[in-house]
Amino acid sequence: MNLPVKLSHIMVLTGEPSGDLHAGHLVREIKRLNNRIYFSGIGGIHLENQKVDLFYNISKLSAMGLTEVLMQFGQIKKAFDLFKKKLKANMPDLIILVDYPGFNLKAAQFAKDHYNIKILYYITPKVWAWKKSRLKKIKKYIDHAALILPFEEKIYKKANIQYTYVGNPLLDEYPENLSKIFLRSHALFSKNKDSLIIGLLPGSRKAEIKNLLEVMVKAANLIHQNNKNAFFIISQATSIKRETLEKFLKDCSNKPLFQINGGPVKDIFLKSDLVIAASGTVTLEAALCCVPTIIVYKMSPISYRMAKLLVKVKYAGLANLIINAQVMPELLQNDATPEKISEKALYMLDNLFYFQNQLQMVRKFLGKKGASKRAANIAIYMLKRSELSLKFDKLT
Repeated sequence: MNLPVKLSHIMVLTGEPSGDLHAGHLVREIKRLNNRIYFSGIGGIHLENQKVDLFYNISKLSAMGLTEVLMQFGQIKKAFDLFKKKLKANMPDLIILVDYPGFNLKAAQFAKDHYNIKILYYITPKVWAWKKSRLKKIKKYIDHAALILPFEEKIYKKANIQYTYVGNPLLDEYPENLSKIFLRSHALFSKNKDSLIIGLLPGSRKAEIKNLLEVMVKAANLIHQNNKNAFFIISQATSIKRETLEKFLKDCSNKPLFQINGGPVKDIFLKSDLVIAASGTVTLEAALCCVPTIIVYKMSPISYRMAKLLVKVKYAGLANLIINAQVMPELLQNDATPEKISEKALYMLDNLFYFQNQLQMVRKFLGKKGASKRAANIAIYMLKRSELSLKFDKLT
């Protein structure tokens, strides 16, 4: 008689679309190493696609900035209460945290204080930018950190935290041989072979769309006034409804200039000569495609003042931080105006080759591809250690 084999249980927690994407890839790689694991967690469409049993969907959870977090406090509390309930009902053998540090560090603390579960943190908090004090919590509650940025190694080594630099997962998404194909099949672009395509990437959070898209659309109109060959693609993140973007074009007299793209952001990079993007991981993706990019960001005045006090980095863009030079121009808060954005864009359109060459250095600094596979191997190792420890505890 064959007795049923108990499945191992990994809980995955993430809170934003980009984290959900990388969490999905990590789960896929873990399944390739061991297909007898039950996955539960908090996430979105990418974890759903990997058959993860989600007890909370992140579509209501993404927030950035003090006032934005306060507005979503109810949803964050609901998600955390569900997390605690699920821990009690079905304790996992391993918890994997992916990005989203405000929530995930509290989750790690609760899990360690009440259950002493092994915890892997993949895509760790940006302690190099702000809240360096989080290193104390990471050291106390995290068993292993899987780092994705090369300059993080020095910080974690100095703090005496167990870590592995696994490489950056974006290197798998954007391989070196990715061809620069200009897919201009849409009727919008077929009329003019000399058209210049500019991608508008206003972000994946509702607050970002509210703060940035109107400014981007106004900048686009100014660009077109000076260069009639310019056309624009607006990126629609999976967390944002199309109608949310369309309302910003409602009163636009140049509506035919714009196309909304709900597909992968990679498609926009392949089409675009230039990108205007909200500060975030997407700007590093643009760098790996060697697409010249203007980084813009606006938040509530209170959040911005707090950020100025707390953030201790020279640049907002990841590509700029990795190279330690402004290879992507940054226009933040009061500088993120239609006039300044359009002026910078027109200058860059006249000097595209120079900006493309600048971005080629980014890949060299990031190292080799295969981050998800390396992180998956760490997860499997930790899972085995956790299960062996549990068996030993039962014997004693």
